[in-house]
Amino acid sequence: MVKAKKKFGQNFLKDSTVLDRIIQSMPKNDNKIVEIGPGLGDLTEKLVKYKDTLAYEVDTDLIGILKTKFAIDIHEKRFELIHTDVLKVWNEKSTLYEGSYDLIANLPYYIATNIILRAIEDDNCENIIVMIQKEVALKFAASEGEKEFSGLGVITKLASKEARVLFDVPPESFDPAPKVMSSILFIKKDLGVKLDKSFLKFLKVCFSQPRKKLIKNLSSVYDKKLLSDVYSDLELIETLRPHELSASLYSQMYIKVKNGKERS
Repeated sequence: MVKAKKKFGQNFLKDSTVLDRIIQSMPKNDNKIVEIGPGLGDLTEKLVKYKDTLAYEVDTDLIGILKTKFAIDIHEKRFELIHTDVLKVWNEKSTLYEGSYDLIANLPYYIATNIILRAIEDDNCENIIVMIQKEVALKFAASEGEKEFSGLGVITKLASKEARVLFDVPPESFDPAPKVMSSILFIKKDLGVKLDKSFLKFLKVCFSQPRKKLIKNLSSVYDKKLLSDVYSDLELIETLRPHELSASLYSQMYIKVKNGKERS
């Protein structure tokens, strides 16, 4: 019996109803499936019946179990298993697969946000269906005006055609049971969009203190006269809170702030 390891943030999904709903949620296309952290292979078992799957697993103990469980699928090339850390792969190659793929995964909470952001950056990744902490899923799927709207929501709005929480998954669906509610997040990317790294840094400043006025957060880094001009150009009121501005206006504000800073 394999025990879940805390250092890898493992919670094995056991609920067959949830597994079936994930499969039903998958886009109908010819893309490869890439799975991160197959664990004991319960979701993987359903994925390989659906289409060819490539999985990344970092846990050495699980590799042996997966190789035995999927020996026929590996032999018949329906399933490829790679023993490594996906973040290393992204750092070295900038993609997890040399072709169009959809990311399907039950992600460890501690690394979920980082993985989703890397998948959004990955040009070959077209769709993202991941199970993560509900609180984080809501941030990725949020729209302006909602209290959950943050830099993650801005990034997702700009980089996707669609982003929504499909359904919730209760703690008892896992072994061991986590202390929080999980959700399935679906993101259909807009493949023509590429986000500037410095824009992501700009968003961190904007949402550094979410409950304060946006202009107060920005003035901790940028010149007040410049900000006043930008607000005037965009016809924004200075009492705006960070969650009240749309993704499109954040994009416009960033360009104006960047251009104004370069001229000064």
